[in-house]
Amino acid sequence: QVQLVESGGGLVQAGGSLRLACAASGSIFSINTMGWYRQAPEKQREWVATITSGSTTNYADSVKGRFTISRDNAKNTVYLQMNSLKPEDTAVYICAAKVKISILTQRDYWGQGTQVTVSS
Repeated sequence: QVQLVESGGGLVQAGGSLRLACAASGSIFSINTMGWYRQAPEKQREWVATITSGSTTNYADSVKGRFTISRDNAKNTVYLQMNSLKPEDTAVYICAAKVKISILTQRDYWGQGTQVTVSS
């Protein structure tokens, strides 16, 4: 079993910053791509950013230039630094990872999410 646990969410004023973290634990052989998604009330889940095992990053246009994704492979942890936050960034932020649980088996895992609320 593999668990992803997010932390760092909260309430912040527009223009402020937050740093999210997501730690993976359990029966992990290695972790490939890690990423963040978000889901606002009554909206579909939206991809935010991903980072490969080689640290190549990609961002949604809506967050490019404001958010930075990074990872610490020794800690099996991915981070999302969010700057210049806007009210439209308000959502539950959910961590995802492609985890190899053996040399031949890879599965997708999701965290429970952490709430980010940006006030105007």
